[in-house]
Amino acid sequence: MTWAGRECGVYVGLAAYDLLLGDVRTLKTKRGAVRPLVAELRRRFEVSVAETGHRDLYRRSEIGVAVVSGDPRHCTEVLDRIDRWWDERPEVELVAVRRRLRSIDDE
Repeated sequence: MTWAGRECGVYVGLAAYDLLLGDVRTLKTKRGAVRPLVAELRRRFEVSVAETGHRDLYRRSEIGVAVVSGDPRHCTEVLDRIDRWWDERPEVELVAVRRRLRSIDDE
């Protein structure tokens, strides 16, 4: 795609992290555990992030992450760093990860 005579590439890296939370016994304590994880992801990696699934289960959570860049490698690198970041979190177990890289030209 071109824009104003220049080549334009917009890429979005998406990831959904399915988590099993450690010592959580209620939905209230779950919120107290998930909120700092979401805030740290947002601050450390400068990505959009939200709890996107398993909201009614107190020991499970799905965290959705999106990163936008003009370079697809940058999207992949950021998501790779986030994957490694989860490994450093002893309070959560990463059950599954779904990732996708999209371009503005994808149909």
